[in-house]
This record gives sequence, structure tokens and C-alpha cells, in this order.
Amino acid sequence: MIETIEASLIDWSRAQFAMTAMYHWLFVPLTLGLAMVIGIMESLYVYTGKEFWKTTVKFWMKLFGINFAIGVATGLILEFEFGTNWSNYSWFVGDIFGAPLAIEGIFAFFMEATFIAIMFFGWNKVSKRWHLASTWLTGFGATFSAWWILVANAWMQYPVGMKFNPETVRNEMDSFLEVALSPVAVTKFMHTVLSSWIVGALFVVGISCWYLLKKRNVDFAKASIRVAAIFGLVASLITAVSGDSSGVQIAKSQPMKLAAAEGLYEGGTGVPFTIVGDLKVPKVLSFLATHDFNGYVPGINNILRGDYTTPKGEKALSAKEKIEKGKIAIAALDTFRIANKAGDKAVAEKYEKVLENNVKYFGYGFIKNEADLVPPIDIVFWSFRVMVYLGAYFILFFIVVLWYLYKDTFTKRKWLQIIGLWSIPLGYIASQAGWVVAEVGRQPWAIQDLLPVGASVSRLQTSSVQITFYIFLIIFAILLIAEIGILVKAIKKGPEH
Repeated sequence: MIETIEASLIDWSRAQFAMTAMYHWLFVPLTLGLAMVIGIMESLYVYTGKEFWKTTVKFWMKLFGINFAIGVATGLILEFEFGTNWSNYSWFVGDIFGAPLAIEGIFAFFMEATFIAIMFFGWNKVSKRWHLASTWLTGFGATFSAWWILVANAWMQYPVGMKFNPETVRNEMDSFLEVALSPVAVTKFMHTVLSSWIVGALFVVGISCWYLLKKRNVDFAKASIRVAAIFGLVASLITAVSGDSSGVQIAKSQPMKLAAAEGLYEGGTGVPFTIVGDLKVPKVLSFLATHDFNGYVPGINNILRGDYTTPKGEKALSAKEKIEKGKIAIAALDTFRIANKAGDKAVAEKYEKVLENNVKYFGYGFIKNEADLVPPIDIVFWSFRVMVYLGAYFILFFIVVLWYLYKDTFTKRKWLQIIGLWSIPLGYIASQAGWVVAEVGRQPWAIQDLLPVGASVSRLQTSSVQITFYIFLIIFAILLIAEIGILVKAIKKGPEH
């Protein structure tokens, strides 16, 4: 049976998983973004036949390979932690959560492994067009891997396509398509992958700006910037659109996350969006949440009190009512299991029905205080603004870069080249901030409404988690320093003619 665990173990387990996830996400967005830029450049090589583009592709491909190798290693550690640190979670939803991870591991990973070998070592062994296909398929494989990981994460945010089995105390999948194609999965995939393309574009522009500052490989740098800036602008604009769709989905399925992201305690119609402090844009939050400038957005207190109508037109339950229903579900499960074991079919069927009527609130039965249902507001509020403001900056940045390229004066704008170089880390900051909003914003839930974090963690010694936390921290720091060192060495060497 699932039990809650002491707070210190929960905090250390969360810290270890968060550290591993954030470290892993330093590599994934660059892999996804750089793969697309490389594919475009190699397409230009095949189309024009110019060796210049082949040299350019090989250089960026080298940096892609360095980043890809470290990303794979950290991803494996992340998946193992579900079994070691979150065994209750893995047991409760293993039938569902494990399916997309298995597909990712078996199909997408091997697809990447096959075509990446041709991409790196097949230049003189296969035709130009077959090599180009391998390059694009490597990028597609990486993106397809991301799809299944994001499907698994989206299910945690919006659990669908399953049925609770009281005999095994597990949620079991009854509709694979509903899990794989849920609206939250689709919007999360689009927004996450598109924002990763921005990271790749910023990386190429920034490194190329370094060459211009050093007055090296000027033609190579200008050509790389032109491709990456066009790609980055398109990705930035589409990311903004996908972010809008994501906001509507969050308003429907996770209203508390949206309220925390705005720091909104009392909701209403025509709700403004806070820029900073008392500076607000009228009615914008209502539009982002409902696509109606006068749409209703519940605040934190409204959600706790249940004094609003859901997007489905139903009267919302208060936190107190949900907690009570959750306790009824847990008690019914206990009674069902006892009666079922004793062979008392009538009692088992009675309490199975009670459980079925209340199981959607199962997780609330573990909540001891209504205040625990409110995520850390300051963290979510400011992370959301960092993501949004940097997203707007990226659009402006790529427009300015393309303007000066069009005017053929980019090489004379040292200030813009410096900004380009220092914009690289901003892409990572925006990407990490987005994940902070997504994950911290849904606390206290490991699975929305079904399982809180406190009931998900493995029963371990807190000291064991602390020790492995610091071991991972040291290993990750060494790997990151080593990777940056290798990248810097390859960048300094430059493209090989």
C-alpha cells in the first residue's frame, strides 16, 4: 500500500531528481536544435554542390556529436532514478509511464544510433543524398525520442487513458492513443521542441559571432549566422504561438499552476497580465487562458474554496471536498482489499463502486493541509516571466541580426556580435525556466490529482539520498567542465578546410 514519507527524504529525493533533470536538459535542447540547423546546411550542400557547405556542416556536426554523447549518458541516469528514488510512483503508474519510455528506448534510440553512425562516418561511403537522409533521420530520431519522453511527462500533468485496478493498486492503460495523443502531450511537444530549436540557433549565431570578433573564418561565420538566424526567428515565432496553446491547456487542466504563474489570489473576468510590480496589461491573462479578453480565470483562493465554474461548465469542488473524497477513496480501497482477500464478494463489490466514484480524487486523500495544494508562488511567477520575456527578446534579437545581415553591415557591428555571443546562455536559462514552471507549478503532485510527491518516493535512508546527491553533483560538474573544455578546443580549432 502507498504511504507518505518523511519530509526530509522527500526534499532530498526531489533535489536529486531536479538536479539530474536540469543537468540532462543542458544537452537535449542543443541536440534537437543543432540537428535541424545541420540538416538545413547539408541540404544547401547537396543543392548547391559547394564544398564550403560541406566544411560548414562537418564543423557543426563535430560540436553536435560532443553534446550528444554527454546527453545520452545523463538521460540514462535520469530514467534509473524512477526505480531507485520513486518506486511507489513506478509501481502506481508503471504500466502507463513505462510504455512511452520503452518505445523511446527501443525504437527512437536505436534509430538515432543507426543513422548517426552514417552521419559521422559515411561521408565517403554513401551517396550525398543518402548521407543527407541519414542526417535528417538522426534529427528526426532525436525529436521522436523527445516525443515519447514528453508524452510520459504530459501524462503526469494530465492523466488520461487509464483505469485504476484496485486488486493491484495500479493505474493500467486502457487507451494507448489517448495517452500518446492527449492535447497536453501535443502542445507540450510542440512548445518544448520548438524552444529547443531556438537554443540551437542561438548557439550557432553566438559561436559564429565569436569568429567575427576574432576576425577569423568570416565567410563561414556569416553564412552560419544567416542560416541560424532565419531558422531561429521562425522557431521563435512558432514557439510563441505554441505557448499560447499551452496556456489554454494549462487553464483547463491545471488552473492552480496558471494562478501561481500570475500570483493571482482572487480571480475574475478580464484579468490583466502582470509585467512587473503594479505594471499590468489589461485583460491579457484572460485572453491567454480562455482566448476571450473577458474570460474568467480563477485565482488561488477561488480554487481552494471551489467558488467557480470549470471550463466544462461544472461547479468546482473545494479543496476540502476533494480531500474528503480522496480519504473516502483510500478507505474504500483498504476495505475492498480486505473483503476481496476474505472472499466476501458482496462487500468487495460495494466498496469497489465507492472507490470508482471517488478515485479521480485519490491523491487528495494524502493531503494533510489545504495550503499544501498551492505551489511555491514566487518561483513559478518569476520563472514564467523569465521564459516569456526572453522569448520576446529572442524574436527581437533574430530580427535585428537579419536586418544587419540584409544591410551587409553585420561584420561592422561589434556590439551586436558581443550580444550574440552572450545570448547563448540566455537560451538555456529560458529553457530551464520553462521546465521550472511546468514541474514546480504542479506541486504537490507527481501525478496531477492522483498521487502527491510525498506518496511517490521510495523508502530509503535520507543519508543515502544525500550521499548520492553529492556524488552526482561532483560527477556532473566534472562532466560539464570536460564537455565545455572539449567544445572550446574544437571551436578554437575551427572548421577544417
